[in-house]
Amino acid sequence: MIFVISTARIKPGSLDACLAAARPCIAETVKENGCIGYDVHTSITDPEKVVFVERWESRAHLDAHLTTEHFKVWRAKGAEFVVGRTVEIISPERVDSL
Repeated sequence: MIFVISTARIKPGSLDACLAAARPCIAETVKENGCIGYDVHTSITDPEKVVFVERWESRAHLDAHLTTEHFKVWRAKGAEFVVGRTVEIISPERVDSL
C-alpha cells in the first residue's frame, strides 16, 4: 500500500469553491480499481491550507489514476484556486515527491 499526501495552498476566501470543485473527482476516484481511501482535511488554523490523503494498493494504481479524465478535470479546475502544492508518495521503501 502507498499513501499520497498532497498539501495545497489556496487563494484566500476560496475554500468552499475549491472543495466543491474537488468533490466530483473524489467521488470518481474512490470507485477506481486500487483506491483504498481518499480523505480531505482542512486546517483549523490556516483557512488557505487543504490536505488530500489518498491510499492506493500500488504505484501502478496511482499512475493509472493520474491519467483519468476526472483527475484531469480537477487539475484544470483546481488551477483557479490552488496557488501551490506539495505531493509526497509514501511507500514502505521510501518517500517520493511529485
